[in-house]
Amino acid sequence: MVSEIFHTVVYTPLYNALIALLDIGPWVDMGVAVIVLTLIVKTAMFPLSLKAARTQRVMKDLEGPMKELREKYKDNREEQGRRLLALYRDNNVNPFSSFLVLFIQLPVILGLYFVFLKGGLPTIDPTLLYSFVPQPSSDVSMHFLGLIDLTAKNIPLAILAGISQHFQARLALPDLAPKKEDATFQEDFARSLQVQMKYVLPFVIIFVAYVASAAVALYWITSNIFAIGQEIHVKNRVESEKQQVQQSN
Repeated sequence: MVSEIFHTVVYTPLYNALIALLDIGPWVDMGVAVIVLTLIVKTAMFPLSLKAARTQRVMKDLEGPMKELREKYKDNREEQGRRLLALYRDNNVNPFSSFLVLFIQLPVILGLYFVFLKGGLPTIDPTLLYSFVPQPSSDVSMHFLGLIDLTAKNIPLAILAGISQHFQARLALPDLAPKKEDATFQEDFARSLQVQMKYVLPFVIIFVAYVASAAVALYWITSNIFAIGQEIHVKNRVESEKQQVQQSN
C-alpha cells in the first residue's frame, strides 16, 4: 500500500517531469533536467521554505529573551515551557518548521534515487508516461555536460553536497553557544541539534549522496544553493522589517 502511494505520488510524477524536461531541446541533458526539476520543486516549496527560513532568522534574534526566560523559570519547567511558547506565538514563529521542510524533501530524494537506479534509464518506459508527456525521439543523455555520469557514484559532487549543506546550516542556524555546566535540558538539546545540523548532517549527506548517485548529489547541491540565496534574502528582509519597526517607534 505504501509503495503504491509512493509510486503514484512521488516516483511517477518525478519520472514524467524529467522526461518532459528532456523534450525541451537537444541541449537539455539529464543533469540540466535535474537542475531545472530541483528549481521547480524548490519554487513550489518556496512559501513553506521562506517561512522556515524566517523562523530560523527570528529565532536568532530571540536568543536573548529565551535565555532570560530559562534563567528566570529554571526551577519551574512547566511555566518556562508556557512562557517560551508564548514568546514563539507573539513573534509568529514555529521552531519545528525547518524540520518539516527537510522531511518534505526526503520523498523527492528517494524518488530520484529510484528513478535513476531502478527506472531503467536511459531506456524510457512508455508505460510510465502520462498521455501528455511525449517520448523523446533521440537517446537520453545520462551525462551532465557530457562529463559526469549521473547514474554512477561521484565523490566530488557528494562532497560539494555536504559542503553546501554546511554553509546553508551556518546561515540558517544561530551561532553555537558555549557549553555550560548548569545548562537546562532545552539548552543541551538545542546545542546538540545545532552541532548535528552544522557538522554531522553534512557528512551524512556526503555518504547518502555518494551511495545513491551523482543525480541525487546534483539535486542536493542545487537545492542548497537555492536555500543559501533564500537565507540571504530572508536576512535582508528581516533586517528591513526591524528597521521599519524601529523607525515607526
